[in-house]
Amino acid sequence: MSALRKTLTSGILVAVMFTNTCKGQARVREPAVAGLFYPKEPAALSQALDQLLANAAPQTLEGDLRALICPHAGYQFSGPVAASGFRLLPGHDFQTVVLLAVSHYAAFAGASVANADIYRMPLGDVPVSPKAAALAKLKPFVLEPRCSLHRPDWAPQASHPLPPTGADTPETWEHSGEVEVPFLQKTLKNFQLVSVVTGEVDPAQMAQALATLWDDKTLIVASTDLSHYHPINEARALDATTVNAIVNLDIERMQAIGDACGKTPVLALMHLAKLKGWRAKLLDCRNSGDTTGDTRSTTTVVGYGAIAFYEPASSQAFPIIDRRQLLGFARQALRSAVTHSPTVEPNPAAMPEKFIAPTGCFVTLTKHGQLRGCIGHILPQEALHKAIADNAQSAALHDGRFTPVQPDELDQLEIEISVLTVPVALPFNSPEDLLQKLQPYRDGVVLQMNGAGATYLPQVWAQLPDKVAFLNSLAQKAGRAATDWRKPGTKIFIYHVESFSESDL
Repeated sequence: MSALRKTLTSGILVAVMFTNTCKGQARVREPAVAGLFYPKEPAALSQALDQLLANAAPQTLEGDLRALICPHAGYQFSGPVAASGFRLLPGHDFQTVVLLAVSHYAAFAGASVANADIYRMPLGDVPVSPKAAALAKLKPFVLEPRCSLHRPDWAPQASHPLPPTGADTPETWEHSGEVEVPFLQKTLKNFQLVSVVTGEVDPAQMAQALATLWDDKTLIVASTDLSHYHPINEARALDATTVNAIVNLDIERMQAIGDACGKTPVLALMHLAKLKGWRAKLLDCRNSGDTTGDTRSTTTVVGYGAIAFYEPASSQAFPIIDRRQLLGFARQALRSAVTHSPTVEPNPAAMPEKFIAPTGCFVTLTKHGQLRGCIGHILPQEALHKAIADNAQSAALHDGRFTPVQPDELDQLEIEISVLTVPVALPFNSPEDLLQKLQPYRDGVVLQMNGAGATYLPQVWAQLPDKVAFLNSLAQKAGRAATDWRKPGTKIFIYHVESFSESDL
């Protein structure tokens, strides 16, 4: 791969930005990578965006869109994935977009807010929101600080002259936010921009500051690519791990991931999502080999993901107080079964109705992060509190894949409860149609094949992110050949879960 192609693939190529600081004139943030990452001519750029957005699969959310994660490489590489996110925007009335980019060449402390009045792009000027100045007054945000910066060797290829020596700021060379703006211009009617470039900064502190200025007319866009320059199969596995951490709001796991260049913006968004009670949905995850058609096993690629964050249309069925009580039922039942001690039966009369209603559920036991038992009911069979207690005991003693749990293991086990919706049939007219309709990381799947059946919880997508591999494995779990799900007569039912574990509390 040539040096130019490599930098465009990963989004690490730069050009110059000017800010007019003359007294009485608007300060303008000029486009940095027009003609490099995306077409410079307005007509060509508009046409490219229209094509990318038209090719993106339509998506729906079970709630109100609040934020996006999108990639930032050259459009020929990451544009199809980015379009999957931005296709959600038409029809929304977002008045402010907070763009969280990552610094590729400038070293500095804090989160830099662009010191400009206008963000200029080939498709027209975008006004900078007054919220930018307000945000810059809240730690750890700061108004476009001076920084330690290494100008790249390819700077002479930029479309504008170099700025004066010493005038570089975190915005001068940064492309990771800029490439998102043309998509925003195409999909939103009118909006004002807050451009942020992150340096060495605490994402949790960023989230606290952002929360004070956020309202339901504000969209947050966090810019990141995923894995960088691994063989394609290795990259897919790495990217699946990253995506799983994000969509499950697993901040600890995301902190340990080193390949996502925009980890800081993503972590800030994840912290904000937890503060606000948002959920995340994967829209698309591919790499530069997938988007360019070079999928040879030896090809080294850059990974891209598009993820939407949304506020659920209705609040969670089980808030923290309920989750704590249900996990307590499971822990008590587990301890009683393993130690052969009596258990105190809870009083149903003192429970909320949803604890008494028959509900499908699974109880999963893990030990040091490894599965130790998992048993459950797909369909409602008994009161939820009773189903949880029974499944906790069965997971400990009767999961045939494992030896029974011993008393000295109890304090090393973590309990996770998954409460299921009632499965519904997923209609499809071909194996390809089925693959198109399945939603990884969201759908739990029941597979039925002429008398044989099996299920995987949505959490299993983390280990089997490829849809074909997921269904192959599920067919084998049902005792059939891996490809039998492709045969006539196959039925698919999907369900969703609300899952929570002891570590969440």
